[in-house]
Amino acid sequence: MNLLSPVFAFLLVLAGAGAWAQTPAPADESAAALPAPAKEDDKLPKQELTGQILYQFLLAEMAAQRGQFGLSASAYLDLAISTRDPRIVRRAAEIAFHARQYDVALDAVRLWLSLEPESQSAKQMQSTLLLSSGRIDELSASLARDLEKDAPNVGEALMRLSRAFARYPDKQVIHRLFDQLTRPYPGLAEARFVRAQAELGIGDVARARSEIDQALALRPNWELAALFKAELLPKGSAQLDFLKTWLEANPEAQDVRLAYARGLVSEKRYAESRAEFHRLLAANPESPEMLYAVGILSLQVNDASEAEKQLKRFVELGRGDLNPARFYLGQLAEQAGRLDEALGWYDQVAAGEHAVQAKVRAAQVLVRQNKLDEARQRLAAARAAAPDDLRLVVGEAQLLRDAGRHADAYAFLSGILEVQPDDPEILYETALAAEKLGYLDIMERHLLRLIALKPDSAQGYNALGYSFADRNMRLDEAEKLLDKAMSLAPDDPFILDSKGWLLFRQGNSAAALAALQKAYSQKPDAEIAAHIGEVLWAVGRRDEALALWREAAKAHPSNEVLTATIKRFVP
Repeated sequence: MNLLSPVFAFLLVLAGAGAWAQTPAPADESAAALPAPAKEDDKLPKQELTGQILYQFLLAEMAAQRGQFGLSASAYLDLAISTRDPRIVRRAAEIAFHARQYDVALDAVRLWLSLEPESQSAKQMQSTLLLSSGRIDELSASLARDLEKDAPNVGEALMRLSRAFARYPDKQVIHRLFDQLTRPYPGLAEARFVRAQAELGIGDVARARSEIDQALALRPNWELAALFKAELLPKGSAQLDFLKTWLEANPEAQDVRLAYARGLVSEKRYAESRAEFHRLLAANPESPEMLYAVGILSLQVNDASEAEKQLKRFVELGRGDLNPARFYLGQLAEQAGRLDEALGWYDQVAAGEHAVQAKVRAAQVLVRQNKLDEARQRLAAARAAAPDDLRLVVGEAQLLRDAGRHADAYAFLSGILEVQPDDPEILYETALAAEKLGYLDIMERHLLRLIALKPDSAQGYNALGYSFADRNMRLDEAEKLLDKAMSLAPDDPFILDSKGWLLFRQGNSAAALAALQKAYSQKPDAEIAAHIGEVLWAVGRRDEALALWREAAKAHPSNEVLTATIKRFVP
C-alpha cells in the first residue's frame, strides 16, 4: 500500500498526521501507548484501562504494524464503539481510511461527530472520506449545512474550504463540489472568487476571468481578487495596464503595488519599477525587501549614490541574506576608486552565489593597488579550499593577462591543464594564453580539442575563427567557424564582432561596419571599438574613428588591443 497516495497526503494536510504513523510503545509501556489525553480532560470519558481494552488496543496496533489494516480497523472500531472515547474513535477512522475501508471509516467518523459535534478534525476527516470515496453530493450537502449554520461568515468559510481543498489532485471533482456549494450565494464576492479558482483548476481560463470580474464588481477594492485577475491576464502590457489602473483607484494597496513593481522588473522597465518600490519603501521604511529592491534597481539605472545608500541601510538592518548586498557595495566602492573600502566589502561576502566572484574581485582590487603577488596568494588559498571551482583558476589567469604577464598566465594554465586535460574551460583559457604568446599551433590544437569535446561550444568556434581572421589567414576556414559560432549563439556581441572583423578582412567594409556597430551597441567593449575605428579609418571617416577611440580609451585606459590600435594610426 502506498503511504503517499494523493488522498492520504491530502488527509495529512487537512487533519495532521495520525497516531498510526507513530511507532507503538513497548509492551511494558502499554499504558502510555494509549492516545494522549486532551488538555480538557473533563470532556473525555473516564476510561479504566481494563485487560480487555488493553488486549484490543494491542491487537489493533500489532495488526497495523504488520500491514493488516483491515483487521486493525475492525478491532479499533469495536473498541471505539465499546469505549466511546473520541481518541480511540479517531484512531479507528484513521486506520480504516488507510486500509481504504471508507464505509468503516465513515462509521467511525459519524460516531466521533456524535461525541464531539464541533470537532473540526472530525469534520475535516469526514470531508476527506466523502471526497475519497467519490460521494460528492453527500459531501456537498454536509458542507452546505455547515455553511448555513455559519451564515454571517459564509464568505470566509468558503475561502477556508477553497484553501483546504486546493491540493486535492482531482480538479474536476473540486470544480463540481464548489459549483454546488456556491450556487446559493451568487451575490457574494468570495463565492465568485472560489468559483474562479475552481474554473482555473480545470483549465477554463475564460470562465475563471468571468467569475473574478464578477467578484471585483461586487467588491471592487479586494486586493486578493485583483491579484488573481492579474494572474489570469497575459504577461506584459495587459497585466501591467490592469494593475496600474486598479492602483489608481486603490493607491494604498501594498500587495498589488508590489506585484506591479515586480511585473515592471520582469519587463525590464527598471526606472518605473524603482519608482513603485520607492513608494513601497516610503510606507515600509524598515522593510529589507524594499530597501534591497530599490538598491538593486538603482544599480540598473546607474544611480550609484542611491544604490549605495539603500544597500547600506539594508546591511545595517542585518536581516536576510546580506552577502549579495555586500558584493554590490564592493563593486560600487571599487568603481568610485575607494579600493580599501571595496576590499572590505568583498571580504565580508561569506557565502552564496557571489562568494567566489567576490574573491576574484578582491584580487583584482589588489592588482590595482600593485599587489599582484598578494592577489595570487589569496586566489591560491581560495583554490585550496575549493579545488573544483574553475572560476578561481580563470580569475587568476585573467589577473596575469591584465598585468601583461602572458608567459606566467600560460605556464599557470598549462600546469592546471596537465591535471585536467579534457576540461573545456581550461582548454579555452590555455588556448587564449597561447595565442597571446604567438603559439598558434598550440592554440589551434587546444581549441580543436575543445570543439571535439563540446561540439556546441560557440566560444571555441569563435576563438579559432577570430584568430584566423585577426591574422588575415585561412579566411575560408574562419568563415565556416564563425558561421557555426553564430548559429549556436546568434545574439552574442563578441561573435558578431568576430564576424564583422572577418568581413573587413574579406574587403566588405560596409557589411563589416554594420556588424561591428551592432555588436558595439549591445556591448561597448574596448576591442570592438578598436575594430570599428580601424574600419572607419580605412573608409576615410577618420574624425569618427578618432572620436570613438578617445571615448573608448577613457572607459578602458589599459586595454592592450585598443591602445595598440590607436598607436598604429595615431603615433
